[in-house]
Amino acid sequence: MRAPSGEQHEIAFADHAAVVTEVGAGLRSYSAGGRTIVDGYGADEICPSGKGQVLLPWPNRLQDGSYAFAGREHELPINERGTGSAIHGLVRWVAWRLVDRDDHAVVLEHDLHPQPGYPFALALRIEYTLSADGLRVRTSATNIGPAPCPFGAGAHPYLHPGSPTIDTAVLHLPARQVLSLDDRGAPTGSSEVAGTGLDFTRARAIGATKVDDCFTDLERDADGLVRVALTSPEDGTGATLWADEPYGYLMLYSGDGRPDVARRSLAVEPMTCPPNAFRSGEGVIVLEPGETFMGTWGIEPSWRPTRTRPAARSRPSRDRSSSSPSISSTARHSVSRWVSR
Repeated sequence: MRAPSGEQHEIAFADHAAVVTEVGAGLRSYSAGGRTIVDGYGADEICPSGKGQVLLPWPNRLQDGSYAFAGREHELPINERGTGSAIHGLVRWVAWRLVDRDDHAVVLEHDLHPQPGYPFALALRIEYTLSADGLRVRTSATNIGPAPCPFGAGAHPYLHPGSPTIDTAVLHLPARQVLSLDDRGAPTGSSEVAGTGLDFTRARAIGATKVDDCFTDLERDADGLVRVALTSPEDGTGATLWADEPYGYLMLYSGDGRPDVARRSLAVEPMTCPPNAFRSGEGVIVLEPGETFMGTWGIEPSWRPTRTRPAARSRPSRDRSSSSPSISSTARHSVSRWVSR
């Protein structure tokens, strides 16, 4: 019988093992050293709670499913009725074709054709690679259409803390600001995390804190990567999610109301733009015809002794309380180094 998530692409390196699915090109499971690193789901299940899914061509929520771009109004189907939003892009439930594979890596591609609400064409590519350092995921998107298009990228892995729940797990989240969200999950501004219950800039136990928040103003190490660590205080097991500079936002979610999550794991979602970006213009990448976006994130298990990390780069705090009135006004120069022809 065929699995609900299609063909199961298994890759391994030493004692690392991962499964990537044909449907959505998602990360169904990842383990290392005999320990669960990513909270996934079974081969006989339909992916629940977005576990391991790829979020393209936008992550998170788009209020009312409507936005304006290049002087035209667009409307997408609403697929989250509770908030009246179009959520997490257009490729989570489509088949991706296998284009390359070896023992420790797999590459999948999907052509996103123009459709109502997103009349643009993208050639999408996802590369999953295992090594002694852990898992690396490289995402690329090329505008193969005749006109500019709006674009954003994200991923939805749930990190397992190495303990029964995240309550006792220690979280280090080097983010200085958190977005204020309305009751439909759309940003209304931002504020400093300092002095609040969402300040994890110094590692500490999560406790009973409920998390469903988008963080930004990220502190990066000298290599340009931001690192979020979730570890068990008992034995130091857990994982660190890292992301390169195109990913300027991190959505964290403790899944309190979802039986399949229920604080047993923590979603750490790297995103290139915040919720509702196609409406606000904040962080949206505009790809010209022939241009390619590329971004990389990964997971490093902490079941083994961790290496010394590069010193953090100091960077002034930025005020993100205001948002752009339209996508066309997005500052293109800020993302040009992640886009190539």
